[in-house]
Amino acid sequence: MPRYDKNHKTETRRRIIETASRRLKLDGIDGSGVSTLMADAGLTNGAFYAHFESKNDLVATVLDDQLRSQAATIADLPAGRAAIVEFIGGYLSPEHRDDPGAGCPSGALLDEIVRLDGRGRDAYTAGVESIIDAVARHLSPDEPAAARRRATGLFTLLVGTLQLARAVSDPVLSESVLAAGISSALELLELDS
Repeated sequence: MPRYDKNHKTETRRRIIETASRRLKLDGIDGSGVSTLMADAGLTNGAFYAHFESKNDLVATVLDDQLRSQAATIADLPAGRAAIVEFIGGYLSPEHRDDPGAGCPSGALLDEIVRLDGRGRDAYTAGVESIIDAVARHLSPDEPAAARRRATGLFTLLVGTLQLARAVSDPVLSESVLAAGISSALELLELDS
């Protein structure tokens, strides 16, 4: 039996999380079986349980990883509202709409997250709170309560807009939904477009 260095298990777990993230956002939680998720990572089903207790454990881990990364990206934006305006434009871009596998898990999985077990929903809740907090710090670090309300409204608007833009079959309507979402987000923030 081959011996692996101590980083092998960590690297393998990371590969599973990364490939599962993409597959889950493309095919949904219910549409992604363990065998498919492991095949995507180039591993056998038997290797799965060396890294995760269950599929629910993997889903919670993926949500935690994805949302922490998203919050960190927002937190690393340059200070001020201008960076949030840029974030809005990127979030509601045709590129993000057209590539759910590489995008926000909220926009791709929200309808299924509602049905997750406690650990999955707890991971999602903590991740959303970290995103809202990161946005709020950019909006108004001196007025955290007001900034948090606006950040919550903004995130809600962004996710709903993205989902609607992805759901409609008319490309012109989809573009219109994205544009209306950007306009509404800027109005919510009391910014000029």
